[in-house]
Amino acid sequence: MPHSAHDVPLGIKVIQKFGSCFCPNFRGSRPFIYRTSILLLTFFTYTAYHMSRKPISVVKNVLSQNCSGLIPPPGTHIDDDNKDSWCDWAPFDGKNSQTLLGTLDSAFLFAYAAGMFLSGFIAERVNLRYFLALGMLTSGFFTYLFGVSYSQGIHSLPYFFIVQTIAGFAQSTGWPGVVTAVGNWFGKGKRGLIFGIWNSHTSVGNILGSLIAGHFVESNWGMSFIIPGAIIGFMGFIIFLFLVTDPRSVGCHPPDHHGNRQEAIRSGYSSIEDDSGSPGRNRNMRLYANGSTSSSASSSITIDPERESLLTPTDNSVDSTEVGTPDKVPSEITISSTDILAKAPVSLNNPDFHRREKAIGFIQALRIPGVIEFSLCLFFAKLINYTFLFWLPRYINASTSFDASESADLSTLFDVGGIVGGIIAGVLSDVTGMSAVTCAVMLVVAIPMLFIYQTFGTISLTSNILLLMSVGLLVNGPYALITTAVSTELGTHQSLRGSARALATVTAIIDGTGSIGAAVGPLIAGTVSAYGWDNVFYMLMVADVIALILLARLVKHEIERFRERRREMRFKRERMA
Repeated sequence: MPHSAHDVPLGIKVIQKFGSCFCPNFRGSRPFIYRTSILLLTFFTYTAYHMSRKPISVVKNVLSQNCSGLIPPPGTHIDDDNKDSWCDWAPFDGKNSQTLLGTLDSAFLFAYAAGMFLSGFIAERVNLRYFLALGMLTSGFFTYLFGVSYSQGIHSLPYFFIVQTIAGFAQSTGWPGVVTAVGNWFGKGKRGLIFGIWNSHTSVGNILGSLIAGHFVESNWGMSFIIPGAIIGFMGFIIFLFLVTDPRSVGCHPPDHHGNRQEAIRSGYSSIEDDSGSPGRNRNMRLYANGSTSSSASSSITIDPERESLLTPTDNSVDSTEVGTPDKVPSEITISSTDILAKAPVSLNNPDFHRREKAIGFIQALRIPGVIEFSLCLFFAKLINYTFLFWLPRYINASTSFDASESADLSTLFDVGGIVGGIIAGVLSDVTGMSAVTCAVMLVVAIPMLFIYQTFGTISLTSNILLLMSVGLLVNGPYALITTAVSTELGTHQSLRGSARALATVTAIIDGTGSIGAAVGPLIAGTVSAYGWDNVFYMLMVADVIALILLARLVKHEIERFRERRREMRFKRERMA
């Protein structure tokens, strides 16, 4: 897909015009400003996505509850048939209400999973800004339609299923879009830490969604949906105005992908040197061609790992640019990068560059080492996470004396622990370089913690808070790591040769597979909970064990690589001594 000046959002054009008129001597770093805006916009974007999918877990407590202890309003007819359900919202007022609510969750989540696979392929082929904006507006509209059923007195089961199904499909536009947008701007250094912090948007969205829904759940539960729906719709409009999805459209360099650099070396271009020092400095970029200077140049130049890329579109990669053959290119080409930053890259107007960048296929993505294992692991990790997401307020309400609003507030502590867990998992992955081992350790500890929370969590408020945060930390850590840093690592695998469009497909496969688990978990929980909540926790523990088994081969491989690196370091020290 071509990237030209026409891709610059209207809001950015206005800001650029304003800046040229009122701040003509501004010397700030444009790439830094754009990267910061991308992080903030995508953070709030996915916060809004999760905020709008959270209310149903809170509203369940009033759609179906035990009405025997409540005082009916005047004129309400009470008999033996409806004495326990007179306050419920039809059609969720029968004995099968738990199953219906679980099926309602699955209608949303199965549509989300199916849409995730499709969205990954669509996101590769369209403008991400339009894609995200349309998805957010659609999601907000159908979230509003669910909420308006309260004021309009809608009790049709097909209506709720249709609304939730379309809302789930619209929600699937979010993850491939935001991950690809971030991947287009950021380098490889400290990827786990950056994504660990950035991925807290899921927990922040869950917290805000719970608090908003909890505030209205007992007075007007329709507003629990309408307000989050309005917020995500507004954010969709902001994304349309301000999201810059590709650095080239604003004259910035995309980060250099390590695979492209290695390909350049194999092709005879030893390195690319880019001094990104203070703004305004005349920086030089050198391409060393085959010749006597090539080997010496390559050995003397080191590339800061902080500048290694998550993703580099082949439009700007060395191997996709027709710089000529070695006999036609001088030994050193010097280009002023100040001139480059002053205008969009030349390749933007050359259709040959855009034809070189092709989206990868589903089978090709599955052949990337680790994609299948992490996808299946995420199936069970997300099963656990989304069972808590959709049923935790219901469990707290059923197992304690807290009402619907208080249960919603208390359930946010699971996501507070999830924020910490995502950051810890990211840091450990950065420090050790072993993502699978990091996930496995957290999954191992999560098994006994699930049992402890189920057994002792209801003893007191203090124990509930501490154990709930601990479970959130351990359950969300692997989930956050796989959906962000691991997906990006696999989506920029060297076998893809730096394809700018690969990340959306890999992300869609991994998170789409996980989303099927997310749909299965709440569906099983809705049925199993009717026979006791203990069975739900046993189901979660079994899922945790299966996720561990699926990671076993990758864990073994990472440990072997770690031992090999240790032997190499010891050998080097012995030779130096």
